[in-house]
Amino acid sequence: MSWGVNWKASVGLLGVGIKYLAVTLLVPLIVAVAYGEDIWVFLVSMALVAALGFAVERVDPDPDLGPREALLFVSLAWLAAAVIGTIPYLLAGYGTASTIGLQTGSLGAFTESIVNALFESMSGFTTTGATVLGEISTDQHSHAVLMWRQLTQWLGGMGIIVLMIAILPEVAVNGAQLMDSEAPGPELQKLTPKIAETARALWLIYFGFTVLMIAVLYGLHLVGMAPKMNLFNAIAHGFTALPTGGFSPKADSIAAFSAVVQWVFIPFMLVAGVNFALFWHVLRGEVEVMLENAEFRAYAGAVAVVTAVLAVLLFRGAAPTIELGGATQGVAENSLRQAAFQVSSLLNSTGYATADFAQWDTDAQILLMFAMFIGGSAGSTGGGVKIVRWLVVGKAIRRELFTSAHPDVVQPIRLSGNIVDEDAIRGIMAFTVLYFVLFGVSAVFLSLDAARIGVQLTMLESTSASLATIGNIGPGFGRVGPFGSYLFFPDTSKLLMVFLMWVGRLEIVPVLAVFISAVDSR
Repeated sequence: MSWGVNWKASVGLLGVGIKYLAVTLLVPLIVAVAYGEDIWVFLVSMALVAALGFAVERVDPDPDLGPREALLFVSLAWLAAAVIGTIPYLLAGYGTASTIGLQTGSLGAFTESIVNALFESMSGFTTTGATVLGEISTDQHSHAVLMWRQLTQWLGGMGIIVLMIAILPEVAVNGAQLMDSEAPGPELQKLTPKIAETARALWLIYFGFTVLMIAVLYGLHLVGMAPKMNLFNAIAHGFTALPTGGFSPKADSIAAFSAVVQWVFIPFMLVAGVNFALFWHVLRGEVEVMLENAEFRAYAGAVAVVTAVLAVLLFRGAAPTIELGGATQGVAENSLRQAAFQVSSLLNSTGYATADFAQWDTDAQILLMFAMFIGGSAGSTGGGVKIVRWLVVGKAIRRELFTSAHPDVVQPIRLSGNIVDEDAIRGIMAFTVLYFVLFGVSAVFLSLDAARIGVQLTMLESTSASLATIGNIGPGFGRVGPFGSYLFFPDTSKLLMVFLMWVGRLEIVPVLAVFISAVDSR
């Protein structure tokens, strides 16, 4: 069978990325040395990853990518990152890699450990935030392994391909095609004449916000306003807030910290859901570009409206009187803080929590699920369908209804005063249909597969698990709630969710296009 693509070129360039991914293991290695934990784990991991990178690079030392090769490379790069990310987990033998025990219908304890490690790694790099680690604490896992877990989300937030374009000349040669395949959202905004400079600009903005958040969190600790937010926790959460990841080294997520800390997280999570290209314009003094952007206004409006409605529900008693986040009924500050935090976290797919919203009443849970469907902005680190797609879908439906009554009228669709290309509209419609088809079919499969091993999922649990993985959101409802785990699912379901996280991060089309190219070229 011919794949209709020069796979050697894609794989050869993949080796370059793998080789440099070994360098990122220096961060957890430094943590390992500082705490005297698992030093050998990360030394061996670095050696294995570097050796693998050099070996794979030799498949094609001078790759030249066309459009199909770019799609294949992007798809393989994210899959390879997740596979490589399992190495520290497996070597350390913590949580995902330990013998968790046989489940009815599992493939065996050894296979289960590998599947769990892959799930956790894919969840990290795709910034999903779903976990199978079980109990999360430094008593159960080393600081170094937990920092690797956090770092995978930071690397995946702005995009590992964008990072490679920014720092590796070998990749920058094909930068435009690669960024177009990976960039979150239906379009790529080129900020500078050279695509590598655009990639560097985006990563510098992303890095700047990360450093700022770490400094603010640790500053609160130094002045006594955040006793638990030591330097390790400040860095760990800085690594997962800006990429809208949601992993936390604390079992109680952000509920483990003070109200002041929770308020600090909200603006940073909202920033992460904004198109980072708009911040580039703001830094150049072009604030009006952000304020006049239709997607930004819709994003801000959606956050404000959903937060207001949820705050009213909580104030009137939608949450239990006693819960992890504290009483909200009749308490204005806590109602507003809990509403603002959960909406800021779930609307753009971050996945942090300050309360167990899985225990809230039906109205509040349905509102949060609605927020999960909205998604962040194109060009942000947020997941989901994306605000810009909903705007285009809404305008396309309105145009269809209008032209049905006025068939002779030609009415282009405009966003922020610019005409949206008809090819882009068709792409958005195709993505939206594929997204909901995959979401629906997967929800049914998860429910049936769980029943096969004697686990009965509620409709809310199966649908939220499917939505949380394909939308890279992380927590769902019920047993997969913000303080729950995906560990109880059978291996077959976990592998499906690994696939959903993978295609969800790449927004479906690049992965499926590779498969279709293979089938059509038989």
